[in-house]
Amino acid sequence: MNFDSLDAGMGEYSSSLHGTLDAGLEPTLDPHLNPTLLQGVELDPDALTVTVPEPVHLMEGMFSELHTVVSEVGIPVTATHFDLQEEMLWMGNHRGHATSFFGPTMGRYSSFQVHATDDIRHIQSLETGVLFLSKGNLKCYTRGGLVMFDYPMEEGADMHSLLMTDNNTLLMGGLQNYVAEVDLNTVQETQKFTVEVPGVAIIRQTSRFFFCGHTSGKITLRDLRTFKMEQEFDAFSGSLSDFDVHGNLLAACGFSSRGLNGLACDRFLMVYDLRMMRAVTPLQVHVDPLFLHFIPTYTSRLAIISQTGQCQFCEPTGLANVADIFHVNTVGQLLMSFDVSSSKQALAFGDSGGCVHLWSDAPEVSFNDYSRETEFALPCIVDTLPQLDWNHDLLPLSLIPMPLTSTEPLLSDWPTALATSSPRRAPPVDPEILRTMKTVGFIGYAANPRTRPRNQVPYKIKDVELDYDNYNQVPESPIGRDEEPHLYMVPKKYRKVTIKYSKLGLEDFDFKHYNRTLFAGLEPHIPNAYCNCMIQVLYFLEPIRCLVQNHLCQKEFCLACELGFLFHMLDLSRGDPCQASNFLRAFRTIPEASALGLILADSDEQTGKARLGRLIQSWNRFILTQLHQETQEQEGPQAYRGASSSSLGSSGESAIGKLFGCEVENSSLCRCGKETVRSTLTLLFTMHYPEQNSQEKVIKEYDFAEILKKSICLEQSTQAWCENCEKYQPTVQTRNIRCLPDVLVINCEVNSAKEAEFWKVQAEYAFNKAMQKEAREPTKPKEPPPMPTEWCLDGEELCSMEGFPFDTRAEDLRHVWIPLTLKMSISKSQGLEISSWPEGEELSAAEEAEGASLYDLVVTVPHVLDARTGGNLVAHIKVGETYHQRKEGVTHQQWYLFNDFLIEPIDKAEAAQFDVSWKVPAILYYAKRNYHTKYDLRIKNPIDASVLLTEASLARKQRKSHATFIPLMVSEMPQAGDLVGLDAEFVTLNQEEAELRSDGTKSTIKPSQMSVARITCVRGQGPNEGVPFIDDYISTQEQVVDYLTQYSGIKPGDLDAKISSKHLTTLKSTYLKLRFLIDTGVRFVGHGLQKDFRVINLLVLKDQVVDTVYLFHLPRKRMISLRFLAWYFLDLNIQGETHDSIEDARTALQLYRKYLELSRGGGNDEVRKVLKGLYEKGRQLDWKVPDSDTGDGQGSPKSAAVFPSVMGL
Repeated sequence: MNFDSLDAGMGEYSSSLHGTLDAGLEPTLDPHLNPTLLQGVELDPDALTVTVPEPVHLMEGMFSELHTVVSEVGIPVTATHFDLQEEMLWMGNHRGHATSFFGPTMGRYSSFQVHATDDIRHIQSLETGVLFLSKGNLKCYTRGGLVMFDYPMEEGADMHSLLMTDNNTLLMGGLQNYVAEVDLNTVQETQKFTVEVPGVAIIRQTSRFFFCGHTSGKITLRDLRTFKMEQEFDAFSGSLSDFDVHGNLLAACGFSSRGLNGLACDRFLMVYDLRMMRAVTPLQVHVDPLFLHFIPTYTSRLAIISQTGQCQFCEPTGLANVADIFHVNTVGQLLMSFDVSSSKQALAFGDSGGCVHLWSDAPEVSFNDYSRETEFALPCIVDTLPQLDWNHDLLPLSLIPMPLTSTEPLLSDWPTALATSSPRRAPPVDPEILRTMKTVGFIGYAANPRTRPRNQVPYKIKDVELDYDNYNQVPESPIGRDEEPHLYMVPKKYRKVTIKYSKLGLEDFDFKHYNRTLFAGLEPHIPNAYCNCMIQVLYFLEPIRCLVQNHLCQKEFCLACELGFLFHMLDLSRGDPCQASNFLRAFRTIPEASALGLILADSDEQTGKARLGRLIQSWNRFILTQLHQETQEQEGPQAYRGASSSSLGSSGESAIGKLFGCEVENSSLCRCGKETVRSTLTLLFTMHYPEQNSQEKVIKEYDFAEILKKSICLEQSTQAWCENCEKYQPTVQTRNIRCLPDVLVINCEVNSAKEAEFWKVQAEYAFNKAMQKEAREPTKPKEPPPMPTEWCLDGEELCSMEGFPFDTRAEDLRHVWIPLTLKMSISKSQGLEISSWPEGEELSAAEEAEGASLYDLVVTVPHVLDARTGGNLVAHIKVGETYHQRKEGVTHQQWYLFNDFLIEPIDKAEAAQFDVSWKVPAILYYAKRNYHTKYDLRIKNPIDASVLLTEASLARKQRKSHATFIPLMVSEMPQAGDLVGLDAEFVTLNQEEAELRSDGTKSTIKPSQMSVARITCVRGQGPNEGVPFIDDYISTQEQVVDYLTQYSGIKPGDLDAKISSKHLTTLKSTYLKLRFLIDTGVRFVGHGLQKDFRVINLLVLKDQVVDTVYLFHLPRKRMISLRFLAWYFLDLNIQGETHDSIEDARTALQLYRKYLELSRGGGNDEVRKVLKGLYEKGRQLDWKVPDSDTGDGQGSPKSAAVFPSVMGL
C-alpha cells in the first residue's frame, strides 16, 4: 500500500507510514495525538474495550458499528485481517505488536510482539498458524503466540504485500524489482520473478491471472505459471492506493499528479473489463477513496473507504448515491487499514489511534461460513474437595488433605526406635544386557533390550520364564507383562522378522540363521509385503505354480505374468530369500486393488494400524479373481509377441476356475411364492458363525464340519426386489453347490472378539472331548514304526511320510478345532454332506463310487497379534513331494512355517492350533486328495528369442538417428556360455530411513527403494564385440524422488514418454529380454552385478555371473570402483561428470579380458601380485583418480583400449 501524500493530518508521521515512530515516545500514549482523542472513551484495564453509551441496534442488511476496541493506545493499526479458519479478528500495529480478538464481542484472545521495531504490513491466516509480514521478515506464529518460523528477507528488501497461491506457497512483493515465491513446507525461497515495473504494493489473484498493483499507478496482469506480464493498465498518473477484482471487473483507486502541488486523491475509480482488457466509464464517488473492496452478496457491491472514516457503497457500473455513505466514528483519527470477512457480513477498520472498529450488517454476525472451534487456554480452576463414598472399601482417605494444625504426632509417624530402614533390593541386571555388554575401562555399554518401562522398576519382580520355546529374549508388550500376559506367549519364530542393514547392505546379514531349508523366503521391507505369506501359499500349489510360469501376455501390468517370474526365481533359489518387488509394483497399479483398500500406506504398515486379518482375506479373494480373469483372457495369441500359445490356461475356462471354482446355485424365494434361481462360479467361501441368543450365556458346541456346511449352503433372509410384487420384499436366499472344487478355500472371518470367543470355546470343547477319549482308552503298546528312508534337514524329528502313522497325544490338540481331513460328498437326496475323517485312512470303494472325496488341510494362514510390532501374517503350508524332490532330492511331505524369510519345519498339530489370544485364523485351504494328478504339470518356457528383436519405443520424440544400440540379428542369437556386458542405472523412489546411535554410528532401519531406469547389454564376442544390443530406458509410473543424475546419468524427463528422446520401454519388456538371456545360459560381465540383479528383481546362478568387483579384490580389503580399475589397468578416464551404462558395460568387459590376460600370463600368483600393487597405488592416491596422467610409471602397466574399432559408436 502506498501512503504518500495522504491527508495533511498525517504530517506528524513520516511520509511513509512504514518508517519508525519517534523512539522517545511513551508506549502507552503518543504526545503527538490530539488530547480530545480519548473524550468519551472509557478504558477497561482488562480488555480495553470502548464502551458505547447506548445499546447497539443493528438493522438487517445495513452496515453499522458493532464494537470498538483499543489494542494499544496511540499506536496506529497498520494491518487488520479476519481469520479464515476461526471466528477471530487479527490486527498488527506500527510497533510490531499483534493482537487477536474473538468473535463479534471482540474479547481479547492473544497478544504478542512480532517484531521489535518494524511495523506489521500484512497478516494472513493459515490452517496451523498466522503469517505476519514486516519490512524485512516473514514470521509465522501459532494463534497462541508461539513462533513457528522466522524467514528473513534479502538485504535491502522492503516488503509490502503477500498472497497465498495455494496451501503451501505464497508470493511476496515490495519496493524491490522482484517478487519472491516461498514454499511454506521447507520455508525456503523457490523462485524469484523479476518485475519490469518495481514497487509491487498489492497482489491479487483470480483463476486467470495474478494482478500486481505498483506504486507508480500501474496494474499488471501476469501469467499464473510463468509470472510473465500479459497486460498492463496505466490506472493513475500519481500512485495507486488500492484495487480489487471480482468476476470480469477490476476497480482501482489512487492518486493523480497535480504538477508542483504533488499528489491529490482522485475521486474517480478506474474500472476495467477483463474480457475486453480495456477501461469502461470511470466511477465518480463522493468520498476520497483510500481503500476499496468488492463485497459481493446479491450484487457486486463495492465498498469505498476514505482516510477520514467515510464509507460508501455503490455498483461498479452504476452511479454512486450520496445516501449510501456512512461514517466510522474514529474520534478524529485516520483510518490506516481495512478488511472484509470471508462471509461478507463484517468489516474491520484500524485507525491511527490504536482502535479497531467492527461493523456488521447483522446482529448475529459470523466471520466465516464454516469456522472451526477455537481452542481456549484452560482457566486456573482450584479443585474442590471430591465427594467421597464411605462404603467403598478401596477408597483412599488421603484424597482429603488434612491441615497439620496440631503439634501431636500422627499415628503413622513411627518413632525411630521402632522402625528400621530397609531399602528395596536392586533388581538383577538383565542377562541380555550382560551378554551384549562391551566394557571400556570400568564402564559397560549395551543396547537397551527394552524389557521394562523407562525409569521404572516393578514392585514385584516375578521370575517368570515361560518355556514355550527359546524365543523369549525380548518381550512383546511395551507396557509391561501384568496387563496383557498373553502377549508373552508369542514365540519368536512367529514374531515379525526384520533385516538389520549394515554398511554392506544385505551382504553380511545371515539369512541362513532364519532358514536352514532350501526353500526361498521373501523379504519384507517392500511396500505392501504383508501378502508374502499368500504368495508362498500360491507357489506351493503345484497347478498354480505351473500355470503362471506357462502364462505370458502383452499386458504391461499382469499379476499372472509377474507371479510366473517370481515363482521362477523361487524355483532357482537354494535357500536365499527373493523379493516380490516387481509383483508388488504391478499390484499397486491394479485399480481394483486400490478400490478394495488393499494398497497400504507406509505409515499404516509400520505403525500397525492396518487390520491385517481382514486385509489378507480380501487379498485372497482379489488374487484368485484376478488370476482367473487374467488366465482366461483371449487377447489374440496367448504368448508374448505372437509366439505359439501355451497349452495350459489357453482355453476359455481358466485353470484357476477348474482348481478353485465351484458352481453355485443361488435361489431367492419371495413370500409371494416367486422363486428366482441363478448360477454363478465362486472361488472361495466365507465362514458364517451362528448368532448367539442374548438369553444364552453359554456358547453351544458345534462341529467344524457342521459350521462349514452351513457356511457353504448358506440360508439367510434379506430384503430384495421382487419382479412379481414390483417392490422390495422379505426374501429367503438359499445357496447350494452343484460340484466340489479341487481346492476348497475358506476365509475364516474371525474379525471381532465375538468370533474369536466362539472359536476359542469350540477348541476347548474339542480338547476336552479328546482328553476324555484318551482317559477312556488306555494307550496300547505299539510296534515300533518302520524307519523312514529320508531325514529332515538339521536333525529334525522324523519327517511324516505318506502312510506313516502318527501317534498324536491329546495334549497336542489344545487350541485345535479344525480337522486335518474332511470327507465331502454331494448326493441328490441329502445334498452336500461334510464330516471329519481320520487323517491316515482312505475311502472305501463304495464311498468313492458314491462320489465322496477326502480333503486334506494343506494351508493355514494365521494373523499373529503382537502389540510391540503391530502384528504380522504367517503361513503354515504342507509342502508336497514334488517340491522336496526338486529342492532336496527326497520324497516326503512336511509342514513348514513361512514367516517372510524365516522358514522352519513344524508339526502338523501346530499348523491347526489357534490360540486366539495371539494367533487368529484367517485363511484355510483344503485340497482334494491326489487332486493334482489330473493337471498337466509340465512347464514350457513361453519366453523365446522374439523378445530380443526390434521393438518400438514408447517415447514420442525418439528418432532412429538417436539410437544408441543395434539389436541382435537372427544370426547373432546368443548361445550358452557367450559373454554379455551388462550395466544398469537406477533412480530412487523412496529415501532410506536411518537412525543415529548414541556412539555416532548410523543404523539403517529401512533402505531406500530403488527402481531400474536404464539397462544396457553389449556384445561380448564376435565382429561387433562391444556394440550394445540393448539400451533400454525404463518408463515408470511411480513418483521419482531422486534421479541420482551424478551417478546414473538419468535426467528428469528421460523416463517420461511425452518428452523423452530415449529408447523408452516397459520394465516387463526389458525383463523378458534379460530372462531369455539367463535361460539361454549366457555369462554376464559387469561391475557390482549383485545389486543390479537385486533391483531388477532377477535371480541369476553364480556360474553365469562374472563380477569385476570380486575379480580385482583381495580378501578383507575394500571393494574398488570401476573408475579406478579402468584408470589403473586400461588407462581410461571414465565417469567424468556422470555415469554412462554403455561405457561402464564396455569397461567391465575390457577388465575381464585384462584379468584373463593376467591369469594366462602368470597364474594366480601373478594376479595376486598385481592386485597388491593395485591396492598399494590406491592407498597412495586415496583411491581418487588423478585429473591427468602424470606418467610417473607407478603401479601396474596400463593397456590401450581393447575395443578401438567400436568406441566411436
